[in-house]
Amino acid sequence: MDKVLSARFGKIKPDSIEEYIQAGGYEGLKKTMSMEHLDAIEEIKKANLFGRGGAAYPTGIKWEQAYAIQRGPKYMVCNADEGEPGTFKDKHILSEDPFELIEGMTIGAYIMGAKEGYIYIRGEYAAIQKIVKSAIENAKKAGYLGKNILGREGFDFELKVVSGAGAYVCGENTALVESIEGKTGRPRQKPPYIKNCGLYQMPTILNNVETYSCIPWIIKDGGEKFSSMGTEFSGGTKLMCLSGNVNNRGVYEIPFGTTLRELIFKLGGGMKDGRKLKFVHLGGSSGSCFPESMVDTKICYYDLKKAGFSLGSGAVLVVDDTHCAVDYLKTVMEFFEEESCGKCTPCREGNHRLVEILDKMTEGTATMADFNKMKSLAQTMKTTSFCGLGQSAPMPLITLVKYFEEEFLEHINGKCRAGVCSMSGKAGK
Repeated sequence: MDKVLSARFGKIKPDSIEEYIQAGGYEGLKKTMSMEHLDAIEEIKKANLFGRGGAAYPTGIKWEQAYAIQRGPKYMVCNADEGEPGTFKDKHILSEDPFELIEGMTIGAYIMGAKEGYIYIRGEYAAIQKIVKSAIENAKKAGYLGKNILGREGFDFELKVVSGAGAYVCGENTALVESIEGKTGRPRQKPPYIKNCGLYQMPTILNNVETYSCIPWIIKDGGEKFSSMGTEFSGGTKLMCLSGNVNNRGVYEIPFGTTLRELIFKLGGGMKDGRKLKFVHLGGSSGSCFPESMVDTKICYYDLKKAGFSLGSGAVLVVDDTHCAVDYLKTVMEFFEEESCGKCTPCREGNHRLVEILDKMTEGTATMADFNKMKSLAQTMKTTSFCGLGQSAPMPLITLVKYFEEEFLEHINGKCRAGVCSMSGKAGK
């Protein structure tokens, strides 16, 4: 399989533009500059490239819609605020091959006529920020950023790194834009959408690190070739973050159509210590949890949606049979309780109440009324929260209850089959 994103990992110095160019870099940008703008967008549409940050919106269509907007100036923004637990793929791109991101954003700037771009990198990635800043500086010195790029009169593009401040909610696109503007990172009302009214209320093209990084390959080698690597419904390859109770944790670039079983047992080397796979948590903390019986599902947007799941960020957390589903869920919901920005009541209060009920369950003091209230609250959050954080936060709860309801009911009767929960209180009746 041709590697799209990881081909240069470990083979070049991350901030060396000379080594990047020698390894085939910037051929995509040069080709773009010889094309009509709409032809370049059409190539991206042919690639069947969906956004890799979680929303999975077709990139070619997003760019086509943004291109059609006559207002300006336009901005290019990259969401590198990789705060989703279990997700570390963007970290690998930024630390191993940042130029593929920079080239992808520069291609976008040429097509859109944007003069400024921002890479919003989570604050915890301080060392990586230095690498990216160095790469940007070297690209500018070599004439691939700045004024009159590659000698083309009027093709100007400045790229800056903005550091996040540790708020998970800033991974939401409108909150991220607010943060770049120097405001508190809280989600905006939608519509209007980012492409129409984004940074400084101007049209903005905002994509994830992995999405931008696919663009140079697509332009250079062709959208149809990229699409053919995957399935009919999901073009190209995907970086997957494998963690948890597996032997070989790490980032793997796979073609769409690979099954979760192949990822876990072939690439991941199977379960650690020979334990039994209990469930998989797919797509980060806000993703779905499901049992081993469903790991033959293909990693493909269509197949996963048909099964009722979302690929999300591409995180795959593998959980073995030594873990308690209720205790695991409590840890996840504590994360959301901590990270809720507090703007809307369903998310702010809902996460807090869910943690309270899960506390009672792990102590053996929960009742059936608590259990039913927990399920009802989760549905309320899903349908009434202001932004994607609150809407998706209950997904692990909803899916764990769906597939492991018996385990939750056992906790109401004072039993934890994994022997993890304290059950220090008297079980409710």
